[in-house]
Amino acid sequence: MKNFFSLKSLMKVAVLCALPQFPAFGATQTNCWFTTYSGQYARVYTNDAMQAAGTTLTIWSNGSETQANPAYCGIQEIYSSSNWVYIRSTGLASYTMGPWQNGSFPNLPENQKVLYRFPRTNAVPATKSENGGGQIGVFVDGVAMFNSWDAFTWDPSADSDENNYTGYWNRDAYVNEGATFDPGYAHQQNTGTYHYHASPIALRYLLGDHVDYDSVAKTYAESTTVPTQHSPILAWTADGFPLYGPYGYSDPTNPASGIRRMISGYVIRNGQDGTVNLTKVGRATLPQWAVRLYGVSASQSGAPVNASYPVGRYMEDNDYLGDCTNPSTGSNYQQGVDFDLDQYNGRWCVTPDYPKGTYAYFVAINSNGIPVFPYNIGRGYYGNPAGGIVTSISESVVTNFLGYTNLPSILNPPSLQNDAVTLTWSALEGGSYTVQSTTNLGPAVWSTVAAGVASAQINGGYTNTTTAAQTFYRVARTAVAAYDSAGTTTFGTGILSVSPASVSPGTNFTLTINLDPSVNPPPANAPINSVTVGSITGTGNVHVSQTEVSSTISIPSGAAPVTQTITVVFPGPPSNPSQTVTYDLTGAFTIK
Repeated sequence: MKNFFSLKSLMKVAVLCALPQFPAFGATQTNCWFTTYSGQYARVYTNDAMQAAGTTLTIWSNGSETQANPAYCGIQEIYSSSNWVYIRSTGLASYTMGPWQNGSFPNLPENQKVLYRFPRTNAVPATKSENGGGQIGVFVDGVAMFNSWDAFTWDPSADSDENNYTGYWNRDAYVNEGATFDPGYAHQQNTGTYHYHASPIALRYLLGDHVDYDSVAKTYAESTTVPTQHSPILAWTADGFPLYGPYGYSDPTNPASGIRRMISGYVIRNGQDGTVNLTKVGRATLPQWAVRLYGVSASQSGAPVNASYPVGRYMEDNDYLGDCTNPSTGSNYQQGVDFDLDQYNGRWCVTPDYPKGTYAYFVAINSNGIPVFPYNIGRGYYGNPAGGIVTSISESVVTNFLGYTNLPSILNPPSLQNDAVTLTWSALEGGSYTVQSTTNLGPAVWSTVAAGVASAQINGGYTNTTTAAQTFYRVARTAVAAYDSAGTTTFGTGILSVSPASVSPGTNFTLTINLDPSVNPPPANAPINSVTVGSITGTGNVHVSQTEVSSTISIPSGAAPVTQTITVVFPGPPSNPSQTVTYDLTGAFTIK
């Protein structure tokens, strides 16, 4: 019998796993990420015909958003410390994105090169914070989470909905923009940030969360079978709490109680379930959840109720059942009895990841699998939203995962048919591979069997014919085609970001420096020894708050285009002021 062996020679092998230096409760935060397709190019359908034919693009442009080189899907870097988890992502989904309104939607997705962080420990303030427009969390596939708002608000002075107006009747994104979502229930705004407002159904399918896929229509639908598994973690929000899919334990503290869909605590204000009937009384008062969150009186006039402004158009057209009287009992509806999820769209419960319990948000859908308000997370955070987008990492971290050319290439056991040996391995899309063989490992003389073997997305393969009695094989990646990276993570000490991050020569401006609260910078108004941008010294330095410093910077007119390190030096404590404290961030600022 002939013997054939595979060797993982010249390849790195890595497993995304829990880290022993962190307590068990925190391991989930670093090992739940969906990196299966991190080595595959992101793809889009731009119209229905492409979707029907299964024809995809890896580069695209509409004249505004352009993906000139392929970008890899989603998560590309994961780092963690005792306080934070950092995720670097392209923001592009692992499934094929699009189409959006058969190509008539004006925006296309684009590599966002985002570095997002969330806290590993959770603070739960008595006074809650609103979540606004833009990214409020990150899904486990690296796609951005947006809230339930579509950025339009009723402006009573204009008698119309206005973009980014500050008011109290805010349009529901799923209701008003749902027609622009692709089959994965996502779309992008005019800067190309692909994001979910509601149930990320395509991601849920990839994670095995009770979703079916129609391979002909290339669409997704909630499974009609009885759910048997607790939903997985789908995302982490800025306050550090997880978002699960729609299915949890019937009894929040008993994992043996069976699995069922979590019931939203919100109902439409149509006169049922103890709500007012907006069709009859109009939009004259806010629901109590909004009064509490916004800190305003209930008397806030909104749009008229008519065909142009139907009930359900605004987030505030929904009531929280906990504020409504149950006519059957004469008292308010009760969470845990009449519904599952609180006004933030979560509950305290045990989960497979947290057998001792955690607060967790859940995706809200109805019995037909249709997303319902507030979809992923309520208008307010349950916890303190300390997380968000950052431009650098300013503390010591552990590297949990690296994508791109750091991805492992694992050679599978070969198959043999007659004299044909078929090799398969995990590959990086755009990679070229060399296959080598030897008949003797000691000392081994390796011969190249094939060079320039192209990957088929994330799979590599080659069939070799040999009559040798035994053969050993190894595979090496030798080249990678040009791609659009997720960005470069810079590491500094104590500085998270600066604004502005670039100016032209000959500019005088005020530089705002954001310090990392986790390194415990000096308190507000503490003196500052110096602020420098490379060799340029700032003047008028002000310690605005514990985490903010401002300085007046003057860039000479003849300064050369170059990136610069920002440095802030504080004096030491009063007992030893000469023992200075320095914070810096390499490459934080660019002279254009």
